[in-house]
Amino acid sequence: MLAYFATFAVLTAVLVAMLTSFIDPLQFYHKASWYSPVFSSEQRYQNPGLARNYEYDTIIIGTSMTENFIPTEVNKALGGNTLKLSIRGSTADEHFKIASLALKTGKVKKVLWGLDYFSLKTGDQEAAGPFPTYLYDDKLWNDYKYWFNYSVYEQFFKGIMRELNGTAPQNINYLYNWSHQVSFGKKYVLNAYKKAKVEEAYFGLNEEPLDVIKKNFNDHILALVKEYPDVEFSFYYPPYSVLRQSIWKDTNAQRYDNQLAMKTWMFKQFNAHANTRVYDFQSESDWTYNLDLYKDLSHHNQDVNTWIAEAIGRDDDKYRVTEQNAESFVAKLKDQVDTVVVDSKGNLKNVQVRLQQGDQEKNLTFSSKSIPSDDELFVPAKEAAAALNASMKWDQASKTLVWERKGHIVKVTVASKQALVDNKNVDMPYPAELIGGKTLVPIGQLAGMLGFNVKKEQVNEQNFRFLIQ
Repeated sequence: MLAYFATFAVLTAVLVAMLTSFIDPLQFYHKASWYSPVFSSEQRYQNPGLARNYEYDTIIIGTSMTENFIPTEVNKALGGNTLKLSIRGSTADEHFKIASLALKTGKVKKVLWGLDYFSLKTGDQEAAGPFPTYLYDDKLWNDYKYWFNYSVYEQFFKGIMRELNGTAPQNINYLYNWSHQVSFGKKYVLNAYKKAKVEEAYFGLNEEPLDVIKKNFNDHILALVKEYPDVEFSFYYPPYSVLRQSIWKDTNAQRYDNQLAMKTWMFKQFNAHANTRVYDFQSESDWTYNLDLYKDLSHHNQDVNTWIAEAIGRDDDKYRVTEQNAESFVAKLKDQVDTVVVDSKGNLKNVQVRLQQGDQEKNLTFSSKSIPSDDELFVPAKEAAAALNASMKWDQASKTLVWERKGHIVKVTVASKQALVDNKNVDMPYPAELIGGKTLVPIGQLAGMLGFNVKKEQVNEQNFRFLIQ
């Protein structure tokens, strides 16, 4: 009886394995021919079958920042037959696995690869779930995890039901695309910005050193560039909203500094290989300042993916990174982050404060900023005093600030529209504010009251500057 039972169990297992291989809901062994497949949203499981069995010569690799590419639009821009192999929340080692699988087929001529800094970090595998390595290797014996996975049959029956209901087949052109499933706009980004100020305050405590980041890059990205010299790799740095960069600078300075350093360092590694091109979209203010293009601090809509593909397709000098301009991309982004501020209407402005000392001028930067109007900027009181080389005293009971500089004495009380300047009452259109335990003061007014000559210049609708002499 035991022998019969064992034989029956083995035969049943073989039949199930054969049936799964024949139906093949993930199209792991062959492309679906006798039924219209429903593609799984579990990209780590769906992508191997696509890479093995679909026709293409161009692949898209990256995180959720690449999911909204439309392959037919990429085809027009790059001149190929594109397959999207994006994996949301993925890390460089996962990119390596799916890119390697596609490259080994010999089909790939071009790779469009979105390079997010955080994908180079060590991933939280528990959060992402176990990675199905067995779908990425050439070992048939460990495919049993696919053969006996009942969930793939749910996918198969969904496809059958779609056909019975007369539903149009799923369009692979929009596979993984979420651009029309979410809401974009300024209010969503600003809400995420407020939350991130609090929620990301301690992220920097676990930031990996650059040596770890560089090793991940060398092992999982540069290694493929070297291994496939005849394949054209186009890498790009995705355009997050400028507020994403601002939050990193304020709450996770190490990550902010690391990602800037990595941009130029990675370019130098790529530049040693003739089969690579690098593009940087992170300081494109027409996109990164337009919060209506984003659903949160980082994720932009489908239009931006199209613009990226078109810019890479025409090899646009504005975005192409070269030895001559690599540092300028970083400098421009740093300047934007140092000066960006959200006005009372939720619009983004750039406010530059420059201090002239003799023949020298320097930019003044502050940990937080706000603007009540286009002719003033609020900054932390202590930082203002340090920048203007003035001493400062704070009286907690009366909530009064006193600054002294070169014989000038300025006394300001929080929320009061009158200041005492050298024993004379002076009106303050914008009184000092106490927000979150930090006192903010109008830097232009304060500098003037301390004896500086302050010039204000409106450069354009988005930019204005103070020159303090």
